[in-house]
Amino acid sequence: MKLKQNAIGSSFDDFLEEERMLAEAEALAAKRVIAYQVAESMKEQHLTKTEMAKRMGTSRSSLNRLLDPLNTSISLATIESAVNALGKRLQIQIV
Repeated sequence: MKLKQNAIGSSFDDFLEEERMLAEAEALAAKRVIAYQVAESMKEQHLTKTEMAKRMGTSRSSLNRLLDPLNTSISLATIESAVNALGKRLQIQIV
């Protein structure tokens, strides 16, 4: 059985958009990726949370918010600070 291309609800993204939840779901997915990548980079560099926070010039609680995959209220400045502390560059694309 083949779905019509223009059928309402023909994809999960369509459903989320209809329910006005797509932007929130995409923000959560992006935050999970960021949290994972920062945590993995910290592991690779053998950085503790205390040392990472010190490199960022912030508190451990601020770093914990960044590493929390469910917390989407992180500023771009905080993400940039973490990336710089890891010796990496942040790239953002709009597609």
